[in-house]
Order: sequence, then structure tokens, then C-alpha cells
Amino acid sequence: MTTTPAAPPREAVHARVGTSAGFAAQGYVLLLLLLNLDAFKDRYDVGDGTIDAAMLGVLLAAAGGSRVALASGLGLIAVVLPVVAVAPSFAVAAGALVVYGVALGTVDASTNMQGVATQRVAGRPLTAGFYAAWSAGAIVSTLAVSFTRLAGLETDPVHVLLLSATPVAAVAAVLVVRLGMRNDHGATTTAAEQAPGAKLELPWRAMLVLGIAVVAYFAVDNATQAWGTIYLRDALDAAEWVAPLVIAPYLLTTLVSRAFGDAAVRRWGRVAVVRTSALVGAAGLVLVIAAPDWPFAMLGFAITGAGLGPIVPLCFSAAGALAPDHADAVIARLNVFNYGGTLLGVVIAGLVGAQTSFRAAYVIPVALVLVVAAIAGRFAVAHDVAGDPVDEPTEVSA
Repeated sequence: MTTTPAAPPREAVHARVGTSAGFAAQGYVLLLLLLNLDAFKDRYDVGDGTIDAAMLGVLLAAAGGSRVALASGLGLIAVVLPVVAVAPSFAVAAGALVVYGVALGTVDASTNMQGVATQRVAGRPLTAGFYAAWSAGAIVSTLAVSFTRLAGLETDPVHVLLLSATPVAAVAAVLVVRLGMRNDHGATTTAAEQAPGAKLELPWRAMLVLGIAVVAYFAVDNATQAWGTIYLRDALDAAEWVAPLVIAPYLLTTLVSRAFGDAAVRRWGRVAVVRTSALVGAAGLVLVIAAPDWPFAMLGFAITGAGLGPIVPLCFSAAGALAPDHADAVIARLNVFNYGGTLLGVVIAGLVGAQTSFRAAYVIPVALVLVVAAIAGRFAVAHDVAGDPVDEPTEVSA
């Protein structure tokens, strides 16, 4: 087994800052787009089906993105979002969104690679904290969208708020280049550099357990972010400025649960945390489906975020330890399950919502989360294969 040398304390701190910036920028930009799907409907006079097709294009492009540097993906986002902002037609906007999908695929994979590499050299759980940075960026985006609508600051033909993605992504790219985890030659760490010529043998059974949880989480996450605003506005008669705020309590409780996720694993172990997270998340989604008005729906989304927040960080943390010599390869393959969840949460749920109602659309995520609760015990299998000591349930000293 190849052992990654410990990074100097200063380098490890810098890497945490750079990686957190990448996660935060990703959350900020993605929520800018998702929370404006209803605005795209109004601006270009298109229906839910057309928006759904555009999101499918983003998904397919993201799933095909190459594993290049995180900074390159952020740089591409900084360039392409202004095109979406000023697009004179939906066809132009959709084409730009496909390019964004390519960048999104790059950023998705490389942020997780950087996060796991940083955690490995730090010698303690950090992935939940990185995802907390993602949630923080998304919360800022949510508040910005709601404020611009309340203040009437959106203008046509330029979608002004989308322009803010450029400085956010560009600054994050610079921080990643300057502070990201590097090897002795100054290049971003890759699996090939960690173990040149090593045979790639991946523990597929353990990866499948993690993959099911990733699919379930992203189905819920994307259904909430992509359709939550439309659900509140169209089904529950929420005001125009209130609808984007449906995401705020969900993201806030997700942030809180992630902030404490690493400590929870150290105390109670991965299995207990995953099972509890799934059951709480399912309860929140049931409240969303049954909500008589928008305050109850927002409470349901908040409970959902509190439950499900730690699941994906735990999955990628476990994945990085399944085959340490090929950590990037394992993470890249697990990341593909992200797009299966996105397909269910954005495309399939969107089709169900358009044909029936968005109450019915949220039944799919509930079923998936209950599956995660049922298989939570198998996370011990992933733990045994990983041999990751930080996941042992231990008592936390006062």
C-alpha cells in the first residue's frame, strides 16, 4: 500500500482553504441556476418540459466531463455563466448550460478528490466540513436571489445576478491554484502519481453500497433545489420572493448537520449516523408531501436537510479509503452515481411533476432514502474494506 506523506501543517491548512473555496463557489453558482429555473420559464416563455430537457443536457454533459484540474472547471464556469445571463434566446441559453455541464462534471469530481486528499494528509475527518462550505455558498446564493426579487433588481435582457458567478468562480480558481493539495512536483495530486504502474483493483461491492446512498441523496437534493421553488409557487401559492427561500432552511440545516458530521462519526460510527440521517430525512420529505401550505413545506425541507446533510460527505470519505493507491479513480467512479441521483431528482421528478403534481414527484426521493436506511448496516462493509480508523465509534473526551 502506498502511504501519502504527511503535509506540513501550513500546507495542510492552505489546502483546506483552497478546497473549501472550490466547494463554496460550486454551491453558489449551482444554486444561482437552479433557483432561477422559474425565471427562465417566464423570460423565454417555455414550459416545464423544455426546462426539464435543458437540465437533462446539463446532466449528460456533466457526466461526460474529464478529470482535469479543479481550477480549470471553475475558470470555465466563470466564462460561460455571463453567456447564460445575456442569452437572447432559450436556444443560446441551453447551449451555454451544456458547456456549464461540462465544467460542473469537472468541478464535481475534482473537489471531492481534493477534499479526500486533504483529509488523508491531515489524518482526520474533513469531508463533512468541505461540504459545509458548499452549503454556505449555496445559502449566500439563495439569499441573493430572494433579495433581488424582493427589491425588484432583476432586469432584462441581462440576468444580472448570474454575472456574479464570474468573480466568485474566478477567485475560487485562483485560491485552488495557489493553495490546493500538491505533490512534490507541485502538480495537483492524482491517483497515477500516488502509485505509478499499480494495478487498478476496486472493491465494487463496497462501492455499490456507497453509490446507492449517493444516488438517493442527490435525488433528494436536486429535487429540492430544482423544483422546490416551483412547488411552493405553483402548488402552495407562495409569493414570488418567498419561493426561493424554500431552499434556505434546507441548506441551513444541511450546513449545521455537516458541521457536526465528522464529530458524530467519531462518536457513534458511520452506520448509526447514516441510518439516523436517512430516517430523519425521510420524515422531512413526508412532511413536504403532506404540507397544506408553504410554511409547513419549508419546515419539511429543513428537517430533510438536517437528516441527509452528512450522507454524501461520509460516502466520499469512505470511498477515498477503499483503495488508497487509487483514491482518485474510486472517487471519480463514485461521483458518476451523483448523476444518477440528479437524473431522478431533476429529470424524472420533473416529468412526474409536470404530468401530475410535484407532491407526487417527491414520493420518488422518499422511497430512495428509505432504501438507504434499510442498507445502512452495509456501510460497515465499506468500513471494513477501507480499514479507516477515523470511522471507529469512540468516546469523545470532554
